[in-house]
Amino acid sequence: MKVRYTEAFYSVQGEGRFMGVPSVFLRMFGCNFTCPKFGIARDSDATAEPEINAIINDIDKYNSIKELPLVTVGCDSYAAWHPSFKHLQTDTDVEGLVDALLELTPTGSWTLENGQDIHLVITGGEPLLGWQRAYAELLDHPRMKDLQNVTFETNTTQALSGDFESYLNDNERLHITFSCSPKLSVSGHVSSDAIKPDIAYQYSNINNSHLYFKFVVADSVDVVEVDEAVEVYRKAGVNAPVYIMPVGGTSDSYFNNGKVVADLALQKGYRYSARLHVDIFGNSWGT
Repeated sequence: MKVRYTEAFYSVQGEGRFMGVPSVFLRMFGCNFTCPKFGIARDSDATAEPEINAIINDIDKYNSIKELPLVTVGCDSYAAWHPSFKHLQTDTDVEGLVDALLELTPTGSWTLENGQDIHLVITGGEPLLGWQRAYAELLDHPRMKDLQNVTFETNTTQALSGDFESYLNDNERLHITFSCSPKLSVSGHVSSDAIKPDIAYQYSNINNSHLYFKFVVADSVDVVEVDEAVEVYRKAGVNAPVYIMPVGGTSDSYFNNGKVVADLALQKGYRYSARLHVDIFGNSWGT
């Protein structure tokens, strides 16, 4: 089966439940959201489109994802969904993907001789779009048998297909984590499109799994929306840990509102998530 991914890299998990855990990240191509308003004043009509279009106008300058510039507003993973960057993606079959992932681990395996394990984080884009059909083949590959932990970083709008839901429920080897990051209005998307409690409920009922919410926020107005979303999920039967994380397409914007968001987390009893990879490596592709 063929798959298309934007990048694969080895780093520390920078966000949420497994912050600091050595992980291989697989960023799948494609998303149903574009998040055009991140980092833009709430009362502004501006969007991230001009900045992305400026990069597209110079597209011939770039030969790989790693060469693309960062953006200051909008989705910081824009190359994982914008069709103009399709030619920079990697197309391969599952065998080739396994090769690429294992080449990134310290020993060519997921579990080390010291008993520690490397996590696999499947992100995007939105990894639970059409690529669901490839994951059973990937995770059941003979060279993936020592893999113990898989996290799906999802916007929580895509239902699990019947086949993939059955696969996950029948799986006794892997611990699955759903890192659910529903989008607030600060992203440029409305709650009716972004908050899908039935989807979160489906994820939360997968055997041997864990679910948590991670909201990107800028200020107290966003946290009011977090409160409203959490209540919607709770009414649907999803009671899960809630993290709030500072918005930040660049290191400067992230560092500037980190304390504000941490203070809001303390007031509300929510968990604060840093962007540890930005703290360590700065903001760049492949970290």
